[in-house]
Amino acid sequence: MARYVFKLPDVGEGTAEAEIVAWHVKLGEMVEEDAPLADVMTDKATIEITAPVSGKVVERNGEPGEMAPIGSVLVVFETDGARADAPVADAAASRAGAKETSAQRDVASKQVAPVARAVANGEAAPTPQQRDAFATRATPDEKAAASPAVRKRAHELGVHLQYVAGSGPGGRIGHEDLDAYVAGGGRSARPGPEGRSHGGSDAGSSGGSVYARREGGEEIKVIGLRRKIAEKMQDAKRRIPHFAYIEEVDATELEALRVHLNATKRADQPKLTLLPFFVRALVKVLPRFPQINATFDDEAGVVTRHNGVHCGIAAQTANGLVVPVVKHAEAMDVWALATEIARLGEVARNGRATREELSGSTITITSLGPLGGVATTPVINHPEVAIIGPNKIVERPVVQNGVIVVRKTMNISSSFDHRVVDGYDAADFIQRVKALLEHPATIFMD
Repeated sequence: MARYVFKLPDVGEGTAEAEIVAWHVKLGEMVEEDAPLADVMTDKATIEITAPVSGKVVERNGEPGEMAPIGSVLVVFETDGARADAPVADAAASRAGAKETSAQRDVASKQVAPVARAVANGEAAPTPQQRDAFATRATPDEKAAASPAVRKRAHELGVHLQYVAGSGPGGRIGHEDLDAYVAGGGRSARPGPEGRSHGGSDAGSSGGSVYARREGGEEIKVIGLRRKIAEKMQDAKRRIPHFAYIEEVDATELEALRVHLNATKRADQPKLTLLPFFVRALVKVLPRFPQINATFDDEAGVVTRHNGVHCGIAAQTANGLVVPVVKHAEAMDVWALATEIARLGEVARNGRATREELSGSTITITSLGPLGGVATTPVINHPEVAIIGPNKIVERPVVQNGVIVVRKTMNISSSFDHRVVDGYDAADFIQRVKALLEHPATIFMD
């Protein structure tokens, strides 16, 4: 038997270290070459590290949430061959390397490789539903094809992906397959803080009292994308003196136009939400306020006013908040904007957004859709200087010309960096956006 030392390869992006997000192997486990070993994160890119050789895992260094220096020993294998310890620049390490998959890039569909991993590792026997899904696999040892984002979410839900039938190419499992599996009652039992299954029945159906006391708690280490989000939000609030401005908008005419355009659109055109109109309104107003379509390097003391409008669209995903960017929104009409917003939202939710698609924004829109509430105080996406948040549309009684009428109203919540944007300019900017939204025909006029 020989030992093979595998060191954390250079994952690119000029980083000196990477955070270990998740392990896919255990000590003593036999793995095949190219099987997933671990997910590591740099910035917002999650990298899947794969096995350079087949063998038994005899050493595994680092726990989720810990930082591992590039070139440090990650895994030691015991192999059948006579291979000696491998340097970090070994050809096998370069070949196995780092495959950018999750928050930025997803190439798991190219890695449907067999692995010698036990299907059930001391767990309960599969249910008939699980056996039916598992029967769709070509062999019992075939790895379920899924992105690291899907695997991470499945782990959090207590679901074993070998029992989930994938609807994608080659049986690839997506978030929608995982949702369908959980909704169908196939969720694996996983003890909670008091030994109860997270997917179990409620107290009433089990004979317990709805007033039963709940003891204990659960500590969750903040790692991976959640940690990056926390650091970015903390950094933004610490460095940027925010001030908020909220204004009410009569969205009755805008909503009527949106409904009409959706009813008369061509089959090849996307369904319109309010966001494309909102972006178009920003695009028309921002040239008058170049200090708002800007980024501020506060360490260098330089404000960059951008000509192009690169609009970040804050999107909630299973792994946390990400901000895909609509590049050069000024060059798109509402249909093109709707198409691009929908595309970016899809790749962000599925963990396939690239680094290019998640960077370079000059102003951000954050919207909770139907959950938008009455008002919010959004946190600026550093190094930008403004963030705009449309809230939900509700019907309210409004006095018009002495008569009470019902109108569809919406609040616009916004935050600005007071070092760059004065209060008067922020108010003037929002008022001009409001005027366009209340008279939506003007959005399309030169």
